[in-house]
Amino acid sequence: MSDQKNVILAVVLCIGIIFGFQYFFPSPEIENQAAQNNEQAAMNANGSTAPTPGTAGTAAVPSGTSAALPAMSREESLAKTPRIKINTPSLHGSIALKGARIDDLTLVNYREEVDPSSPEIKLFSPSGSPKPYYAEFGWSVGPETTVKLPNSNSIWTTTASELTTEKPLVLTWDNGEGLIFTRTYAVDDHFLFTVNQKVQNNTGNPVTLYPYGLISRTGMPETTGFYILHEGPIGVFNETLEEVDYDDLMEEGTRAQTSTGGWIGMTDKFWLAALIPDQATPSKSRFNHVAQGNRFQTDYVSQTGVTIPAGSSSDATNRLFAGAKEVHVLDNYEEEFGISRLELAIDWGWFYFLTKPIYFALEFLDAQIGNLGLAILALTVIIKLLLLPLAHKSYVSMTKMKKLQPEMVKLREQFGDDKQKLNQEMMALYKREKANPAAGCLPILLQIPIFFALYKVLFVTLLMRHQPFYGWITDLSAPDPTNLFELFGLIPWSPPEFMMIGALPILMGLSMYLQQKFNPQPADPVQAKIFLFMPIFFTFLLASFPAGLVIYWTWNNCLSIAQQWFIMKRMGVSVSGQSTKA
Repeated sequence: MSDQKNVILAVVLCIGIIFGFQYFFPSPEIENQAAQNNEQAAMNANGSTAPTPGTAGTAAVPSGTSAALPAMSREESLAKTPRIKINTPSLHGSIALKGARIDDLTLVNYREEVDPSSPEIKLFSPSGSPKPYYAEFGWSVGPETTVKLPNSNSIWTTTASELTTEKPLVLTWDNGEGLIFTRTYAVDDHFLFTVNQKVQNNTGNPVTLYPYGLISRTGMPETTGFYILHEGPIGVFNETLEEVDYDDLMEEGTRAQTSTGGWIGMTDKFWLAALIPDQATPSKSRFNHVAQGNRFQTDYVSQTGVTIPAGSSSDATNRLFAGAKEVHVLDNYEEEFGISRLELAIDWGWFYFLTKPIYFALEFLDAQIGNLGLAILALTVIIKLLLLPLAHKSYVSMTKMKKLQPEMVKLREQFGDDKQKLNQEMMALYKREKANPAAGCLPILLQIPIFFALYKVLFVTLLMRHQPFYGWITDLSAPDPTNLFELFGLIPWSPPEFMMIGALPILMGLSMYLQQKFNPQPADPVQAKIFLFMPIFFTFLLASFPAGLVIYWTWNNCLSIAQQWFIMKRMGVSVSGQSTKA
């Protein structure tokens, strides 16, 4: 009866693991199809709702309305409006003279595929395209002020032909009522835009305006769906990071708060678009979702107005980060411009104090060795050496338990029906042989944060993206492209997704199986059979993981096997648990 209970419990646990994995790690194909369905259902709204300041320095967040336009190709949308090119070492794209939006950006040094001739990563796209995504800056007025301001339909003028790192772009717009608006865009070698908004007041009265910025994104973005990584609206307010999922924003509605400093935007796994207000001026920021068109928007509006005296001019300067989440670039911006916690745009996780040092160590090894896959192997060895005292204690304890395994089996056979007597004899055996079953647990628990931090680094940073290893592994961030059920390319057919088992996951499963042979086996034969299937289960589980992570896991298992074998040999215990000493 006890064995039947164990079998039932094991089956329930396995089902729970499988369904839990499907919940937290949904198939990319399923995620992509869901995103496509959402985009087809949406009407691709193209309007943006500028935040407006209220009384007493409090920003009022109005309900947004937007006009729906039929979707066209990205190229057709770009051709509809006059544009000024953006050409820098890191960015290509254009700024629309209609609305003065930054709505066309591609990343020069990042490609959609491993092939260096594949298209550049598209970050921003204009209104009317299948996936509008853009940034916009402007001015708002108080509730009791009526001033004609530039909007998304205003046509700006310029004498420039392109925006480069050496040549800022100056745009001008006249409201015809005595206010002349000048907007100057500057961009550096990486991904930071500096936007200066100047207003010349030729009227007879002073005017107070409030600078704002917004990022608008239409349709449900494609995400990896991994719970350990946040993708969606994100910001830092009063030194505190806030992350909001797209689904939660749709269900819960607008979130707003006032802070001094910080930033707000939207993040993907590797890319970020973030508005950076004046770090010394309080502003009200919000995460917003407009149901019509399924449009997401993050924005801010300054709570301190800029007063332009009659016959004079005033200005305000804000910034926009739009590009790849490169660690050193983000750190440099944070230090140079005093941007509060910009480094948190990368999801370092709970073990931040471990994750970031591990990142820098891996980056250093990669620079020295010249191959990220070898750097992962080297870093795993270094971590193993640092944890050697803890691991040694753990493996010594497991070896003692393995040595006692034959005695434990005899006791189980002798007192199998008398659980109390069996437990007493077990404890007596542990005491006589000075073995502690729990002694190996604490060292392993202390190692978990370190290995999880390394896993996090490999998963969330750009280090592994499109990095080759050797042989058939041309991209460490992608799953092993080979497949056992195709006989590694000899059979021309496409098996179901769950049967996509490459060579690396198979090696990982074998290493896990061998490692189990070195560990003490469960005394319960049913539990032993369940554990026997765990390598097969993890082989299928890790088949969809990036190759770099599977390499790390396999190599770590191999090092553990070597360490256990060495300790067992010194203690005179064979793999089967028999003593090798006379």
